[in-house]
Amino acid sequence: MLELSVLAVRDCPNCPVLLERLGPVLADYPDARVTRHVVTDEAEAVRLGMRGSPTLLVNGSDPFAAPGSQASLSCRVYRDESGQSQGAPSVAALRRAVRQAAGAAAGPEMPGAAGPAPGRLAPVAGGLRAVQQRVLRSFGRGAAGRAGLGRLAPVSGGLRAVQQRVLRSFAENGGPPAMTELDQAAAPYGAGGRAVLAQMHAEDFLRLDPAGAISTAYPFSAVPTPHVVRIDGGPEVFSMCAIDALGIAAMTDRAVTICSAEPGTGVPVTVTVQAGGDRAVWDPGDAVVYEGEQHSSGSCAPPDAVVPSVAADACCGFINFFASRGSAAAWAAAHPEVTGRTLSQKEALAAGNRIFGSLLRARL
Repeated sequence: MLELSVLAVRDCPNCPVLLERLGPVLADYPDARVTRHVVTDEAEAVRLGMRGSPTLLVNGSDPFAAPGSQASLSCRVYRDESGQSQGAPSVAALRRAVRQAAGAAAGPEMPGAAGPAPGRLAPVAGGLRAVQQRVLRSFGRGAAGRAGLGRLAPVSGGLRAVQQRVLRSFAENGGPPAMTELDQAAAPYGAGGRAVLAQMHAEDFLRLDPAGAISTAYPFSAVPTPHVVRIDGGPEVFSMCAIDALGIAAMTDRAVTICSAEPGTGVPVTVTVQAGGDRAVWDPGDAVVYEGEQHSSGSCAPPDAVVPSVAADACCGFINFFASRGSAAAWAAAHPEVTGRTLSQKEALAAGNRIFGSLLRARL
């Protein structure tokens, strides 16, 4: 199994570049585990082995470390295949490093093997690889699913404990918990609630407003949005987008009723999802979800790099319910700055369940 660690200083502009480039590489290794660490001082950089921000460790080793390089909090510079300076390794360089690590982890070839183990990459024959890649691309690999890294926060540092405390508070009370509750959740990990929230904000597990209060805890919004979700036996809440709304039933194991409307026209769309998220009833019966995303480039990124913004900025406003495929297509044609696709009812519900279904069931 591959273990990848991304080490970076807080708000490093090239960390999102690295994560974006890892996306297509890790499509071939769906069992790979990625963790992220915000490094705050030189001592921590030495302890973790960060030779500039961002640094990628693959199975504990830095495949891009130059001989004699030292731990540092400074911006790290990488050279691409043409010798140009970049703030993150190229996709080709990442693919080579991960492939080499995967081969080493697999050990020597077994007798009769045709070649080194290619991770979980399906063969081309019979269309197996095409099907595999289509499935992986559908598995929340855009900003909504953190570029394939998922919405489930890691256990380390108390992130998952705080995340689950926040989500339960929204599901049960309609809003975020008090800071004292978050301090209690983070205490077993030697952390404070406010520090954990700051790290979760940096890694887009939630969003904080300028005053440090929780404004977004995907799939919930602390401020009004077009998507109102009535939780059976619980509160009425707002969700960040259509897919987020559809994932709440699976996450809470409660039935929900979603009341939304088409952007622009205001035509109402209502979806009732059974507890657990297995089935849903849509009104109108031909309603769909348009999954859109708008990218922006960071000022310190290479000119040709696509730097994904946080989901709240990049896609949540562009993932909406529509009464029909025709109305979704008309909206998309009128907004060429947004790229995306129309999801069927089955696809949209499955996406919500995949991204959010496990958040409250995962172990600490």
